[in-house]
Amino acid sequence: MTKIIRIEEIILGLDESETFLKKQAAVILAVAESEIASVTVVKRAVDSRHKKKILFNYSVDVEVKNPDLIKEWSIAHRTRWQEPYNYEIKRVDKQPINRPIVVGSGPSGLFCALLLAKAGLKPLIIERGRDIDTRVSDVANFFKTGELNPASNVQFGEGGAGTFSDGKLYTLINDPRSKYLFQELVAAGAPQEIIWSATPHIGTDKLRQVVKNIREEIITLGGEVRFATCLTNLEITNSQIKKAIINNSEEIIITDLVLAIGHSARDTYQMLYDQKLTMTAKPFAMGVRIEHLAETINKAQYGDFYHHPKLGTAKYKLVEHIEGARSVYTFCMCPGGYVMAAASEAGHLVVNGMSEYAQDGLNSNSALLVPINISDFESNHPLAGVEFQRYWEKKAYELGGGNYQAPAQLVGDFLAGRDSQELKSVKPSYPLSVKLTSLDKCLPDYVSSSLKKALPIMARKIVGFANPEAILTGVETRSSSPVRIGRNEQLESNIAGLYPIGEGAGYAGGIVSSAIDGMRAAEIIIAKYL
Repeated sequence: MTKIIRIEEIILGLDESETFLKKQAAVILAVAESEIASVTVVKRAVDSRHKKKILFNYSVDVEVKNPDLIKEWSIAHRTRWQEPYNYEIKRVDKQPINRPIVVGSGPSGLFCALLLAKAGLKPLIIERGRDIDTRVSDVANFFKTGELNPASNVQFGEGGAGTFSDGKLYTLINDPRSKYLFQELVAAGAPQEIIWSATPHIGTDKLRQVVKNIREEIITLGGEVRFATCLTNLEITNSQIKKAIINNSEEIIITDLVLAIGHSARDTYQMLYDQKLTMTAKPFAMGVRIEHLAETINKAQYGDFYHHPKLGTAKYKLVEHIEGARSVYTFCMCPGGYVMAAASEAGHLVVNGMSEYAQDGLNSNSALLVPINISDFESNHPLAGVEFQRYWEKKAYELGGGNYQAPAQLVGDFLAGRDSQELKSVKPSYPLSVKLTSLDKCLPDYVSSSLKKALPIMARKIVGFANPEAILTGVETRSSSPVRIGRNEQLESNIAGLYPIGEGAGYAGGIVSSAIDGMRAAEIIIAKYL
């Protein structure tokens, strides 16, 4: 069996070729370069701490021709033998009477269904929104006319909310399933570089085709996908799932129902609560989008090298813990991206961020968020967080003029406590235009005051972050689900046969963690039929 050695912390200069990795690996392992059979990059990160000397930090897997030659290695490079990982999907021998149903086609639903299909279980995906092509058209129409389609928008439809984002794949979770997940994404058309990039992203433009290709694979394997098909009720007997009612009319007998509903299916949350699923309110975060010229961030992060072709558009991640206020952090940073109109309910306004693969837009933006605690809600009802979101989204809608224009304010005016009157160097990318105002009018006081304290501190880390001409656009409320649906170690709710998964159930945040949660649910269902 081939033996692989993982070497971390190999440093190359900005203009050094990756061909030097083989030479450096040989030195670290104290063997001749000719003994190195192969070097595979598993991660590459930019080290921009010293603006006069931008570096790349590599982790590599090295195959040596004669492993017995490896006697010792440098501990400075966190070197270790790397065990091979092979993700296996077992095929069922006998079809269940009722095929599994997956509700939702976001990352958790898609990857749950993909594994079920690979196991031979022929799942049915039902998706309340539209297929990706129709959805893109509906969203474009909303951006042009302000006519919101509540069933097909930035939140609802094939691919879930992540389809209109950056397609970010970086995550803090450490799960070996992620290797298989990334391989499947590449096989479906994602860029090869997501395998090794420290900040992998697909881009919303490429992600749309990836999602379509995964759907087609599920169908080829015997699965079925039905769009414009909403789970509207359940029939439950003796705490056991019996039927799914879709579009208020059709009944489907079921044994296994996977709920991958996403964080914005508020009517579904209400139906599940009425059906007495165990649910609790959970904390989330809210705030605004901050938007700078991409060149400002590039220069701040890369100094004189900001134009170097190897570096691309700069990213950042900031967290501030402030005495006498709540913490403030950046989230879902979109280099060279756009602020999105992400509403899913009429009369409510939400913003989000999106980047295409090239990340070559004029501006860069990020959510600037403040934690929202359960104690902030007006009641202890499980859906109190939903009502909290609705309250502030309605405020933002009204403040923007009631036509999905977004309320916005220059950073300088926000810090000075005055309404903004005119735009300066940064032109907002929000597609339905903005209305200049004071964002204090659509933010809780503790959110507004925390942001005002954090911005000058963050500017000490990224020069220009509190640029008076940068734009704040509100409000962002959908950073994560405000609800958690109870489940046991087998991912089953208090209703037998019903599996709540992903971000909408309160157990994930982002594409990777959601997809892995879906994979875990599929594994459990597959095991029932082996």
